Amino acid sequence: MKIVVIGPTLPYKGGISHYNTLLCKNLSKKHQVELISWKRRYPKFIYPVDQLDKESKKKISSDARFMLDCLNPFTWLKVFSIIKKKKPHLLIFHWVSPFLSPVFTAISFLTKYFTKTKILLICHNVLPHEKRFADKFLAKMLFRNIDHFLVHSKKDRGDLIFIKKNANVKLGFMPLFDFFEKKNMSKSKLRKKLGLKNKVILFFGIVREYKGLIYLIKALPKVLKSVNLDLLIVGEFWEGKNKYLKEIKDLKLQNNVKIIAKYVPDKEVSDYFSVSDVLVLPYIDATQSAILQTAFAFNKPVITTNVGGLKEVVDDGKTGFVVPPGNSSLLSESIIKFYKGNKSKSFSLNVAKEKKKFSWKSLIKIIESF
Repeated sequence: MKIVVIGPTLPYKGGISHYNTLLCKNLSKKHQVELISWKRRYPKFIYPVDQLDKESKKKISSDARFMLDCLNPFTWLKVFSIIKKKKPHLLIFHWVSPFLSPVFTAISFLTKYFTKTKILLICHNVLPHEKRFADKFLAKMLFRNIDHFLVHSKKDRGDLIFIKKNANVKLGFMPLFDFFEKKNMSKSKLRKKLGLKNKVILFFGIVREYKGLIYLIKALPKVLKSVNLDLLIVGEFWEGKNKYLKEIKDLKLQNNVKIIAKYVPDKEVSDYFSVSDVLVLPYIDATQSAILQTAFAFNKPVITTNVGGLKEVVDDGKTGFVVPPGNSSLLSESIIKFYKGNKSKSFSLNVAKEKKKFSWKSLIKIIESF
């Protein structure tokens, strides 16, 4: 099958870029894949942090054409001309932000009415976490041109059907992010290198309000009465970090919180997961999480909230714990239960067994079944 994929890839940062690169790599094992990526994905006012990974030297793949500009319609037409010329069986878009709806709507409209190519939309978020009044209109504008939809959670499937009642949608999953280099340095040496205690919980990824970090910080005082540990926060701050620093100071947590406020290049990712006992995702809104699947790739258990599809991945009491969002008290209790119940080893063994069902091979089969 000939497939054209439109989406970010390295050097673009973030989970969608990694997802798309791995998707193309795995599709290419059986199919002829052409990857078209962005020359400019978002303007600065939409995406305030640096969009490019300038540190990771080792690429996962790719032979992408970097030609699509979100603000230049002439590049949209140029992309369509490639689709028309190549005559692929399938065109794949990645749907994340309604801001890109005009780009995708234009290309999908031309593809739908002037070629025989079928269009698949992989929905990472049917609706964005930080909602705006025009989101549904922009989504509906694009969705009417789409032949097939792939979502990663039951919540997204429900949101999609609400917007397009007759959508041809299949429920998939966020697959494992299992390409990060694993180093041989021992956990104790890594902890010494980073100045951490013997027990470490990890919050990883870009810090945005919907990810609920503030509730994890508020949970710490209760945790520290029972367990002496460090909270390791690793990632860029979307809106700035002052409110988090103030909360840490007000709660006198300076000796138990270590912040590494930067985007982590691929070669360093394993350091932070290896040094930690458990990943904590205190999200107040979500669909799925590449960070969760990165933790599973390292056989790390996860404590998370029952929002979006996170509860569909974490088996409560087996591969981690699931608690209500925005509840610091219950979050602290789950962290205490993890340590007091000595769950680290048994949960990690369970993750190693359970993660097999999140393989790229299984996801590719779903895409092939459309």
